[in-house]
Amino acid sequence: MAAGAAASFGLMDKAYFVGRGEILSWVNATLQLSLNKVEEAASGAVQCQLLDMVHPGLVPMHKVNFDAKTEYDMIQNYKIIQDVFNKLRIGKNIEVNKLVKGRPLDNLEFLQWLKRYCDSVNGGIMNENYNPVERRSKGCKERSHKGPNKSSKSLQANRLSSANSADGGALNSNTDLASPIGKVCNAVDEEHYMEQIQQLSEKIADLKVSVDNTEKERDFYFSKLRDIEILCQRPELEHLPMTKGIRKILYAADAKDSSLPEANEIITRSPGMFSDEAE
Repeated sequence: MAAGAAASFGLMDKAYFVGRGEILSWVNATLQLSLNKVEEAASGAVQCQLLDMVHPGLVPMHKVNFDAKTEYDMIQNYKIIQDVFNKLRIGKNIEVNKLVKGRPLDNLEFLQWLKRYCDSVNGGIMNENYNPVERRSKGCKERSHKGPNKSSKSLQANRLSSANSADGGALNSNTDLASPIGKVCNAVDEEHYMEQIQQLSEKIADLKVSVDNTEKERDFYFSKLRDIEILCQRPELEHLPMTKGIRKILYAADAKDSSLPEANEIITRSPGMFSDEAE
């Protein structure tokens, strides 16, 4: 099956009738993992490696974060998956907002789809030379490769500049060495917090719209009830059984029980009601 046709799996495709137990067994056996729940794959790292297995070299494993815990870090993994889909011309829609929430059904459906896709590549024949543990560890090493190099260069420069310094000077050099790393961490944390602030601001805006709509609806119906109340207060109408029944409903103190039965009784037990209205 061509990669571009992968998104054509319908909702009634046999892929979506594979149970979560079978899915977990397949993922654990294929990638040598020990997942107990499908939602443990919510970070997107597992899906990245499954694609790496069927398309070697296409997934930048050094960018995959297997320790992703926050939604921000998880979204970065799904961006990698989306980039791979774009390269393969796969039109599959990834519902990232649902997946990162760890919802079991959404994560199960995505893994079911992915298993169906992996089975369709090369007739489901897996690469026997693929070592999932090595690929994960290699990706982590490549990911942190640049950091140690920079530290080593900085450390070497500090040693050269402080060759004739005392121990106190060496301590200051180590402190200076930590500063760039601290700045990088702060920048990453700040970006993450800004992302969270933006998400919360959007939620607050949605809530404000909902409250405004509720208040408008309340005012609309209150004005209708007020008009009815004013109408019932007209001298020529207030003595009528129908008016008394309406007022019974309007002024009912108990919001739990309906006053309609009592209003009906007031109207039906008034023998002169129909004659009054006829007049």
